[in-house]
Formats: sequence, C-alpha cells, structure tokens
Amino acid sequence: MHWLKLPDPRKNIALAFQDLPSAKAWLASQPQAQPMHMLAAIGLQIEAIEASTLPPAVAVELLNLLRKASVPAQDAIEPRYVRKALPMLDDDQRTFDVAQRLWQRLSTGYLRLAPHFPPNEKGVLLHRAACAVRMAQYCHFLAARECPALLDQLLFAILDQANSSGQLRQTVPDPDFPHLGDMSIAGHLAWAFMLRLVDPYRLSAPQLAVANRALSRWRELVNFQAMASDDHDDHSVDIGPLFGAPMPEGMPRWIEVRKVTRKIAQRIAALKAGESPESLKLGRELSAAACIRLLHDIEASLESHVDSHGTEIGEIELAFGAEFAYAAFTGEMIVQEGALDLGSASLAHQRTALFGFDQVTSLNTAVKKLNVPGENWLLVDGKAIRPADRKGARRQSPCLIASTSLGPPRLGVMVGLQSIPGGALAADLRWYTMRVEAGRLARQTVPGQAAPVVPVFLLHEGKECSLIVPSTAGIRLETGVTLEGTSVGHVMPTEVLERGIDFVRYAVNKQ
Repeated sequence: MHWLKLPDPRKNIALAFQDLPSAKAWLASQPQAQPMHMLAAIGLQIEAIEASTLPPAVAVELLNLLRKASVPAQDAIEPRYVRKALPMLDDDQRTFDVAQRLWQRLSTGYLRLAPHFPPNEKGVLLHRAACAVRMAQYCHFLAARECPALLDQLLFAILDQANSSGQLRQTVPDPDFPHLGDMSIAGHLAWAFMLRLVDPYRLSAPQLAVANRALSRWRELVNFQAMASDDHDDHSVDIGPLFGAPMPEGMPRWIEVRKVTRKIAQRIAALKAGESPESLKLGRELSAAACIRLLHDIEASLESHVDSHGTEIGEIELAFGAEFAYAAFTGEMIVQEGALDLGSASLAHQRTALFGFDQVTSLNTAVKKLNVPGENWLLVDGKAIRPADRKGARRQSPCLIASTSLGPPRLGVMVGLQSIPGGALAADLRWYTMRVEAGRLARQTVPGQAAPVVPVFLLHEGKECSLIVPSTAGIRLETGVTLEGTSVGHVMPTEVLERGIDFVRYAVNKQ
C-alpha cells in the first residue's frame, strides 16, 4: 500500500484518556442528549488516538469503544443533512462535517493500526475500516456533497491489503450494526463500489434509500477478480476508473455481478406479479412501479463504460420551476393569488427588478408579458456549474428547468445536483427531446373565487404522450384531466414515469 499516504492527524489534540476504564468514564461524562456535541468530542478523540503513541492493542480497544458510542448519535443527526437545499445552511453544513469526518478518521485510524497485527487479527481492523469508509461515502451521497478522491483511494487500499493477506472473504459479526449480520470485507467493498457506480447523486432521497438497502442485501454475491470473466453468462464490471490513476499490479479491478443482476431480475418479476416492495425487503419509500424503474436503472449502471461528457461550453440561463418554464415557452408569467402584496412599496421594487413591471392587475390571477427570471450557469464539458460567487436561490434536484439560451425553448430536468469544493454547485442537465406544448389545467371554479392557474407541459413522442405537472397539482391516476392551450384537450394519467422535487411526469392516454 506504498502508493497511498494516509492523511496525517492533528497532533495538537489532548488525549482525554489512556485506557479503557478512563475512556468509559470520559464517555459517561459527555452530553448524551446532545448528539452533535458528543460526536464532535468523539471525533477529536479519535484523531488524538490516531496521533498518539499508545500500544496498538490499546488504541484498537479505544477506537472500538468510540465507534460503538458513535452509531446511535450518528443516526440521530443524519436527518439534519439529508438532501437539503444547496448551498447548505451553516448548521446543516456543520452537522454533515461532523458526521463524515468522524467516519473518515475512524477508517484511517484502523488502517494505520492494521500493519501492527498478524493477518488473522488484521482482518477485523480492515473490516472496521471498510465499514467506516462506506459510511463516510454514504454521508456525502445523502448530503449531495462531492465525494473526495481520498475515500475511493481508501476503498482500494483496503481491497489491496485484504486481498494480499487472504482476508477478503473473512466474515465477522459486527455488534454495532447487528441488522447487517455477518459480513466480509469484500461485502462492504462491493456494497460501496456498486453504490458508487449507480451515480447516487442523480437519485432522490427515497430512491437512494431503496438502492442502498437493496445493494446491502446483495453485497456478498459479488466476487472481486483480477481479470474479466470470459464466460458469456458472467457480468464483469471494471472498477478501475474509480481509482483515478493506473492501478497497482496484482490488485483486483473487476467485480463479477451476475448474481446481483439475477436478483434484480427476480425482484422486477415479483413486483410486476403484484408483490409489494416491502414484502421484497425494498422498503416503503417507493411504489412498485417506481421500484421497477429504479431496479432497471441500477442494472443499467452495473455496466463497464467510459464516462462520456457533453461538449457544450459557455453560459446558459436556466429558469426553474413549472411557472417560469411556462413563461419561457409562452412569454407569459402566471401570477397566483396572494403571490404579490399590492400595497407593499418594497415588493413593488422587487417586482420591477425581478419581473420587469411594478403593478399587477387587481384580478386574482393575472398573466403578464415579461422577461423570464433565470440564473446564469456555466457549461463545462456538458456539466452545469454555478460558481460560488454567483448568487442564486438554494436548489434541490431533480427539478424542472427550461432555457431559451441555445435557441428555441427547451424543457428539462436538473439532476445530480451536488456541492463541489469551493462552494460551487454542479449538476447535469437532461433535456426532453419530445415536442413540448405548454398549457394549463382546466379547473372548475367556485362562484366568487378564482381557481389557481396550474401550468402543465404535454410531451409528444410519436403517438405517445406524457404530461408534466407541478408536484402540488393534485392529479390522480385513472382520473381524467382537462387541458387548456394544448392540441389535446383531455388526457387520462395511467402511470407515474418520473417524480422530482417540484414536478411529476405521467404517462397519459388521449381522450
């Protein structure tokens, strides 16, 4: 493992204990009801142990104790940073930093100690290190923060050591994660590599939870190999590109996932036959149809491929949300009842700056010609970047976007939004290639009340149609919908094809 230099721990942190009894006493004195403060203190002590000259056996005992204390506290703070709008608020950012740093330092702590032990004892330390790297990586996926190259390097370092010492398939129980049962180092690594290949940033939080749960169940079905299998029935995936450089000789660079893809096929068949996701251990987050789409996506991701980046460069102005997308296509802005306060001078100034007019009609809903408000993003090799010094709203993905920067109006979805070093945001833009019509939902009105104007988009692909509506539109499957401003006046939603933060796309039948 001479190719990897572990990051040095800080050496100015005072170690609060020297042995197991004093460490237990220190833990008991920590604020158990304040998980953030407790984890921050534990994280510092993990780093202090890593920098100490304690006997290796004692250091391992202390790391194990702190690890056990960390797990319930980590579970308590996790919801604070899961897929929050980006850039994160400062408090959410601090929570994420505490969580991911603790797992990362645990991984390097165990890795630093592993060479001091014989192979049969080293396996347990490598197992703990693999678990910690996987958890640190998952923190980044949950928070939509770019995963640093160090974590990939640590996974390969563990793979290299475990393979060379014959410990890759050693299974051990993990009392801190009893629900996972006995696991091997290979299982942790396979789980981490497969989730990495799925491109978790493009998944919504519910999709990520289901994908992570499914891959955890199939982790031990994966084999690591030095060469791709030449059996046409096998399914070998090259993980070498994740290393980021030429891989050292003798390290396995292929994973054999045929048994995993067989499990995926079985789950898809069972879901189509009427079994529920929960009965198949996939959880409750997604419907059966959504699980089927996700499983197909996972299967497609488990292919060896070279990343093909787009070639677009320059600037692009993006309009976010259904109302601004509608304006991009029609030149008309929908102003909802109550959205603007007619009596506020400050809001009048804001309207002038944002919409180009300072008065709105006294009608409950109004339509105005205007320049569509948008944000300027940079296109770099097909990736959309919003530099840290460019102001804009906090964003989540997948979200509906539109643009007229590169010609006629285009409708699309921003996917894979993540924070990257320096405070910038990066995302992929996926444009719909179908013919798009912008229209409105026709709603029955109550005398004396104006129904809100709901923008919709009808997508035509040959004889097939799909309909995009705001996620708050209240449309139900198998219930007819009347449209205004489109060539098709009535449609019947039959299936949810796609669901984002602020929109839903339905397959529809024309009526």
